[in-house]
Amino acid sequence: MTAASPATNSMRARVAALDWPALGRELDDWGYALTAPVLTPAECAALAALYDDDARFRTRIAMARYRFGVGDYAYFAHPPPRLVRALRTALYARLAPVANAWMEALGESVRYPARLEDFLARCHDAGQARPTPLLLRYGPGGYNRLHQDLYGPLAFPLQATAFLSRPGADYGGGAFLLVEQHPRQQSRGEALLPPQGALVVFPSAVRPVPGTRGPYRARVRHGVGRITRGRRFTLGVVFHDAE
Repeated sequence: MTAASPATNSMRARVAALDWPALGRELDDWGYALTAPVLTPAECAALAALYDDDARFRTRIAMARYRFGVGDYAYFAHPPPRLVRALRTALYARLAPVANAWMEALGESVRYPARLEDFLARCHDAGQARPTPLLLRYGPGGYNRLHQDLYGPLAFPLQATAFLSRPGADYGGGAFLLVEQHPRQQSRGEALLPPQGALVVFPSAVRPVPGTRGPYRARVRHGVGRITRGRRFTLGVVFHDAE
């Protein structure tokens, strides 16, 4: 067995130190959870600085071309940076029990393994082998339409966004948006401006919501409000790989 690197151990400790019982309650009650800062300002700056290095990425997407919004993003090539891999691995281990509880509540038979590497092996066996962690960049006038990040038939029910820029200092506007749709009800929205280094954990597609006849499915989409000035960088942490 290969020994974990100091960076991996540090990230595992930082993620483990979060108040997971409280975060789990937020996910169940509100459909998302906002953490305290996990990444340091230096780590945020280092990740954002990678954006212009084409060798780090497998593909780039200009949102306007596909009518996704205004801005651009880039998927990391394999392997993603060590810091990204460490964060993805540590988060998955904490979120797998939540994901399994959600699947049980929804009456689904699928269950997720405790380790990310085992889940990724399942993805790769199904033909989903392209890495999905990504950096997103927005300038003035940029935004992202409401959407879901589903890249094939296999999908982990939760994902996370790490905020690399400082709201109010590095950029204006640019709220992180979540819209939850319930059957036969109007939608509910949230607009968040997390501090640099913090994470928002949220559903990839649906989540269970208690109802009078048992849990039902609420559909969740996410996006980004219009940036009014500056530049906004985020790291997207998706746990399933892509076709």
